[in-house]
Amino acid sequence: MKQQQLHGALKLLLFYVAVLLCHSAAAQEEFVLPQAKMLTKFSFTQLSGGIIILRARIDDIPDTLNFVLDTGSGGISLDSETVVTYKMVTEISDKTIRGIAGIKTVAFTNNHTLQLPGLAVEHLDFHINNYDLLTSVYGVKIDGIIGFSFLRRYIVKIDYDLQKIEVLSPGTIKYPKGGYLMKPNFSSLVFPQAQIEDERLFFNRFIFDTGAGLCMLLSEDYVTDSAVLKKKRKRYPTQAEGLGGKKTMDITVIKSVQIGNYKFRKVPVYIFSDDFNVTSYPLLGGLLGNDLLRRFNVILNYPELSIHLKPNNHLKEEFDYSYTGLGIYQIEQNIMVVDIMPGSPGEKAGFKPDDIILSIDNNFSKNVQAFKTALQNAGNTVRILVLRNGQPLLLKLRIKNILRP
Repeated sequence: MKQQQLHGALKLLLFYVAVLLCHSAAAQEEFVLPQAKMLTKFSFTQLSGGIIILRARIDDIPDTLNFVLDTGSGGISLDSETVVTYKMVTEISDKTIRGIAGIKTVAFTNNHTLQLPGLAVEHLDFHINNYDLLTSVYGVKIDGIIGFSFLRRYIVKIDYDLQKIEVLSPGTIKYPKGGYLMKPNFSSLVFPQAQIEDERLFFNRFIFDTGAGLCMLLSEDYVTDSAVLKKKRKRYPTQAEGLGGKKTMDITVIKSVQIGNYKFRKVPVYIFSDDFNVTSYPLLGGLLGNDLLRRFNVILNYPELSIHLKPNNHLKEEFDYSYTGLGIYQIEQNIMVVDIMPGSPGEKAGFKPDDIILSIDNNFSKNVQAFKTALQNAGNTVRILVLRNGQPLLLKLRIKNILRP
């Protein structure tokens, strides 16, 4: 009898062991995405502030166009002049877009194919905007902006060291070692968390914005309510360009900004009156721009709601602390002074609106990017030859270093 009981107990034990083994094996089974596949790789160029320019075509139009790769755009767009030039069919809509300088209703041109090198992205609806101002700022024709409508379909790797972009199909991907994987909030924009410190330390979410050619932008409401800035921080009047036109704001320096495991010290920060609530305050504090983000090689994995950052060769580059108070733009074939901030180094040097810049320190290239680079020489004096009322005039400009009030 005891032998039968022992035999029965042994069978029951074996049954439970079998059940546990089956459960363990089942627990190791899971559905996974297929491996992400490389679709294409191509080069890009960079403009001041780290702005990325991609070359692409639309439909069967033979001309190659210039697009800004912009994670701060909730769609995809074309310049109004470009739409007219290529006689694209447009449709009126009641949809609006907003930026730092305004809100506007936009028309659309629908169902186009974006022809990137080695990749055709079909069935895209482009909203239409006027990018004349951006063209004047950067000195190259801006035909459009590539944002969420493209990014949501793929995994996009941005290598700022090699100035290469890789586009992969959605799927399983092995991220490189030595980086940081963010799981930000997603909508049509991306909202990672970052830490800023000056008078106080705060954690907030910010827009991840590769289309912003600056390090960081904070709303005045956020700065006031948080009292994050030291009271003695000197702020300098300047302006930036965005949707709706130019926007007057201040520039200063903040003690530190930390993204994931990476802390940056003495970071230039713009502060603006967010009249159109672009930053969705109090949900967000502002935005992180590409003069900060370009210090990482980035993997944008919108399908998996992830962003991977890995430090690159630009990580420890010095920030741009220069301040002139001059707004210079390319207008037709001339580089012109358009705006001058009151009390700024530019005003003290004697600049006037409509001065045409002929050279900076004997650089006669008439290239707005080269001239802007020459003016990022904080603390130094440059010699600028201008044409005023048809007469040449040599001015000496002492470029302010905002680290030294």
